[in-house]
Amino acid sequence: MLVLVAPGQGAQTPGFLTPWLDLPGAADRVAAWSDAIGLDLAHYGTQADADAIRDTAVAQPLLVAAGLLSAAALGDIAPDAVAGHSVGEITAAAFAGVLDDTAALQLVRKRGLAMAEAAAVTKTGMSALLGGDPDVTTAHLEKLGLTPANVNGAGQIVAAGTLEELAALEADKPEGVRRVVPLTVAGAFHTRHMAPAVATLEEAAQALTPADPRVAYVSNKDGRTVATGAEVVSRLVGQVANPVRWDLCMETFKALGVTALVEVCPGGTLTGLAKRALPGVQTLALKTPDDLDAARALIAEHTSAAADTQTA
Repeated sequence: MLVLVAPGQGAQTPGFLTPWLDLPGAADRVAAWSDAIGLDLAHYGTQADADAIRDTAVAQPLLVAAGLLSAAALGDIAPDAVAGHSVGEITAAAFAGVLDDTAALQLVRKRGLAMAEAAAVTKTGMSALLGGDPDVTTAHLEKLGLTPANVNGAGQIVAAGTLEELAALEADKPEGVRRVVPLTVAGAFHTRHMAPAVATLEEAAQALTPADPRVAYVSNKDGRTVATGAEVVSRLVGQVANPVRWDLCMETFKALGVTALVEVCPGGTLTGLAKRALPGVQTLALKTPDDLDAARALIAEHTSAAADTQTA
């Protein structure tokens, strides 16, 4: 059982799109997407520095474009389930056929702009907490006025709130937490601070004509699979102001019988979590086109194993 996943904001690094644009047809595809959303994706993915691609309005469409481009480079694959972390849910919606590539990029462009505008109202941020008991950590964060915005599983929770609240967290870590690591994001995503962006996305969603998912679509809201395109879009809208429950997504992967997990470009974060939370599951992260052959081999192995199981 193969799961295809897409990472969220913070996974981008300067120049990470460069080698992907050398693939046949990739530059033309990215140019067309850039025209459709009014953002030079090739420039930001190859030449821009870390500060430029930290901008929420840039980072989000750049990540979705990279995910779509790298998945297309795998060829005609048929995962059993798809999921994405935060903005990666829009990438996953395209994988599942809920949105076409252009619609996904147009939606994420509006999402990024709306979230950047909301983040500018108050100085906010996010920090990852490593280690500790989830219940103890969550209670401690709430005492400090912070939100457990990403519950990632494998001993990781991401706190979000004002810079003052995050400074208080540095000085007063929850019991058992080893480290508090500030993230390179520009706001307290998936909290009440993003509420203004929800209204913008509700309006944008009205122009969409989503199809029902062709494969199991696992939602960040509660880890459940979603059967209709309308529900997928509704959850994408509300998601920006509500916590990401990646821990529950991984529990669903396990319940579905996952045997292999491939993370699209810029992969690494979600495969790292899966290695700790899903022992025995084969994982592969697409970082550069050099990873494509290994990913195709893993997918072929999974497809062969699945076919043998069905025949038996």
